[in-house]
Amino acid sequence: MREASLYLTKPGGQVRCQLCSHYCRLREGQFGLCRVRKCEGGRLVTLVADRVAALHVDPIEKKPLFHFLPGSTSLSLATVGCNFRCTFCQNHALSQRPATFKDCPGDPVKPSELVHLAMDRGCRSLSYTYTEPTVFYELTREAGLAARAAGLKNVYVSNGYMSREAIGEMTDFLDAINIDLKSFSDDFYRRYCGGRLQPVLDSIRDLHGAGVWVEVTTLVIPGLNSDERELRPLAEYIASVSPEIPWHVSAFHPDYQLTDRPRTPAGLLETAYRIGREAGLRYVYCGNVPGHEAESTRCPGCGAVLIERTGFWVRSLRLKAPACPDCGAAVPVVLG
Repeated sequence: MREASLYLTKPGGQVRCQLCSHYCRLREGQFGLCRVRKCEGGRLVTLVADRVAALHVDPIEKKPLFHFLPGSTSLSLATVGCNFRCTFCQNHALSQRPATFKDCPGDPVKPSELVHLAMDRGCRSLSYTYTEPTVFYELTREAGLAARAAGLKNVYVSNGYMSREAIGEMTDFLDAINIDLKSFSDDFYRRYCGGRLQPVLDSIRDLHGAGVWVEVTTLVIPGLNSDERELRPLAEYIASVSPEIPWHVSAFHPDYQLTDRPRTPAGLLETAYRIGREAGLRYVYCGNVPGHEAESTRCPGCGAVLIERTGFWVRSLRLKAPACPDCGAAVPVVLG
């Protein structure tokens, strides 16, 4: 355990966590909703400041980030814990471990070790992913600052439920983020995730406004968030922040506690793709359907294929600058 960041002390030995939009108020011995932060001795402590439970080298496209260092690899890591309780979580063995088994396993790792490992493996970034990185903020910040100093980038894959106080500090090291916009219904968020919609919408706008590269993913679950009456305002909201934000519409498969829904058919993703384009988004991608033509990046001007992908792998990358080599149209992509 070590003292956590971003909290206020309250009378009677209580604390108020300011890390995420739950703003948990805790008495002595109580855990936050993330189950990895705890009030102890009148302080807020974190149990996962250095406890890495998952560590892999992934293609950056797996995050998914399609316009940020395309074709590169990223050292990807996580601790256990999450501030959501998504019934369809595909990494529930990590995210829900503290709530289920009342423990926080993981190997102690120094930020400098993560940076050295990333460089040894030829990675261009560190990605804080698999679970919600906000709950292991202290580790991401220390590793992120060390990575920046070494010339590496930092990526979050997040539910977007961090507080505005946290966003104000994250911009010191965070370069890119993929935010899961799980639905455009507050009822969906409350029922299936244990959160609220508005803080996620605020995070998308705030992080984009702060200069962090933002991409958005929506897992399209048949019958729950797949209605056009919901997908259209969702896409329009993203476009209102910026029409150049890439939107990934991904196929669902039954998992964890949500096993009564079918897999998402390709046709439903294609409908979401069409809705996104009609809403003004220039870059919409279909995910979890390897080989689909909507995995590749096309020029918004002439339609030429600029980045050809199959699944998470880049087959060809024609961009040497953020502009189409055929017609010169600007293409928002971070290449270095």
